[in-house]
Amino acid sequence: MLSIDNELLEAAGAIAAAAPPAPPVVDDWKTRRANINALYQGLATVATPDDNVEIVDFTVTSPDGHVIPLRLYKPENVPHALVVHVHGGGLIAGGLDGYDHVCRRYASAAGVAMIAVDYRLAPESPFPAAVEDCVTAVQWALEHAAERVPGARVALMGDSAGGGLASAAALVCRDRRIGPLAAQILVYPMLDDRTAVADPAIEPFLAWSVADNITAWRAYLGDKYGTGDVPASASAARADSLHDLPPAYLEVGQLDLFCAETVAYATRLMEHGVPVHLSVRPGAFHGFDQLAPHSRIARSAFADRVAFLHGL
Repeated sequence: MLSIDNELLEAAGAIAAAAPPAPPVVDDWKTRRANINALYQGLATVATPDDNVEIVDFTVTSPDGHVIPLRLYKPENVPHALVVHVHGGGLIAGGLDGYDHVCRRYASAAGVAMIAVDYRLAPESPFPAAVEDCVTAVQWALEHAAERVPGARVALMGDSAGGGLASAAALVCRDRRIGPLAAQILVYPMLDDRTAVADPAIEPFLAWSVADNITAWRAYLGDKYGTGDVPASASAARADSLHDLPPAYLEVGQLDLFCAETVAYATRLMEHGVPVHLSVRPGAFHGFDQLAPHSRIARSAFADRVAFLHGL
């Protein structure tokens, strides 16, 4: 029988206590955006920032003329990798400031430089705006890594919606011959727009619900949602071929709506000859590491990610 990790129970209780009596209805992206951004702001406020990291804000311009804010994090040592980081937020929320402490921590602990991407959000900017912003950031990293981080290899990383965008950007980079990329690090990634039901065994534990997922994908895909016209560059799980993609690290909690799609994607990557590191965390729900960062399971997950980043 599935159950929440004991140390995550307290965080789950706090989430339940803070939740409104009735969750927002499907398609109410405005309430969800406000809730997600408030959560990220709260997490950033209580986090201990790592000040041993140099930060530079700058912009690049996408092919359609949009100016994309980027934030570069450089640790004190000479980094061996430059990781383009894509934040979470269900494609409808989030930004650079809400993930500032996250990127600082990775840069410091793993000794890698990070580039955080402030990509455009849905529904104001639906597909393909967000993934094109991420691809533009990757192109910049590949072209300018020698200036900012000499000798560094370039990788993609993201969690939740950011993990889904990172996987889609990796596919686009492969198809457009943009690279090489050293790896894709996908943390509880949002990979499949067709996920519209939950396993009854995990439904009581979901921190990101089916209604949340439908709302997010509808906002991002617009009229394409629910059709067969969704391309892999929007939803990586739809890709016909996963050959020639960079080595992948995938991680998900067993009590996460994205568990099945993450395991399925990892399996297909392996079948297509891609080296894969897959971790499924028993007792962990979506976002467990951000909501309970000092728990043993979160510390173990962070250590595994850092070890993978060290190996780039």
